[in-house]
Amino acid sequence: MLTAKQLTFLRKELETAQNPLFFHDGDADGLCSYLLLYRKYREGRNYIVKATPQLDIRFAEQVERYNPDKIFILDIPMVDQEFINKAKRPIFWIDHHAPQKRKNVHYFNPRLSDPNAYIPTTRMAYQIIRDPSIPHDPKQIWIAMAGCLADYHMPDFADEFIKLYPHLLKDQVDISTATFKRPVGKLVKLFFFMLKGQSKDVRKGVNIITRIENPDEILKQTTSRGKFLWKRFQLIYGKYKLLLTDARRSVTRSSILAFTYSEAHWSFTADLSNELIARYPKKIVIVGRLKSGSYKCSLRARFEILPSFERAIEGIDGARGGGHPNACGAVIPEDYWDIFLDNFKKEIKLSKASIKKQKKVKKIKKPKSTKTEDTK
Repeated sequence: MLTAKQLTFLRKELETAQNPLFFHDGDADGLCSYLLLYRKYREGRNYIVKATPQLDIRFAEQVERYNPDKIFILDIPMVDQEFINKAKRPIFWIDHHAPQKRKNVHYFNPRLSDPNAYIPTTRMAYQIIRDPSIPHDPKQIWIAMAGCLADYHMPDFADEFIKLYPHLLKDQVDISTATFKRPVGKLVKLFFFMLKGQSKDVRKGVNIITRIENPDEILKQTTSRGKFLWKRFQLIYGKYKLLLTDARRSVTRSSILAFTYSEAHWSFTADLSNELIARYPKKIVIVGRLKSGSYKCSLRARFEILPSFERAIEGIDGARGGGHPNACGAVIPEDYWDIFLDNFKKEIKLSKASIKKQKKVKKIKKPKSTKTEDTK
């Protein structure tokens, strides 16, 4: 979490910003982070970084276009130093991925102090906008809850959310159950799906949701704004459901569930991998979308797979990727797909064998205690 000093600093910078530009990741965590900050401070505009998890020199054009006084970067793992140098504005970068070292940027990442910390950017954004001395605001907490669940994190304010929205989540459950078996899960999908489709439709949807005060406006279609968002959500969900059905049909007895689809379909790679790992928690899930000669993939598991993945792509030209220990993104050239899968299966097998061997190592036995007779 952010420290008291960091919170004071960021709040002041947001309050005094007259024309801020928000770059945020093209997923639900990035979107919810932006929404929370914008709905609080009501200044600036956003730019969604969808095609790459990296802010490079190409995005300097947007800085020149919008001419912001300050730049806020949310939930983006990589920012090139070249972009920072070119921007020539104060930059405030809030993220929770592997820590980076850059010059001339205010960088906030909980993993700098705790390498094992897993705190979504949404949770930090909610920390920034909230006054802990007053009750949780029902107009904001639903966005914070959805953003945290979308990044597979059960927030510490879940009980307060349950009190305010019992019809969306009535009790404390595990993350998978909340996301895929409770009504609140529809909100999670909504924020993911809002970012699909043509840019003009995405912008319109995001603009509308900045004015939504209650999730029931959408889920129960109680306002014209909510009806518009629900209609678009249903359209996109239909496309997603077709792919999910195909993916579930591809399940075999193998420990690896690998599902691929073509660019003729909209991109639902991360969404599919998240739901499949929730439905099949004992498997390793790989979902890939073939586009321009490469598979853009999401890998998920309930244990650490990142080292196995990194070894599996060694020597494969054009293969790259990374991410969290049990949730990775990757790009694999089509011609090397089968080779990658074979390598990955071998590495997973070796990793499991190593773990099993470690468990069999006998612990040093403690010497048996000897009883002594008390003397009077």
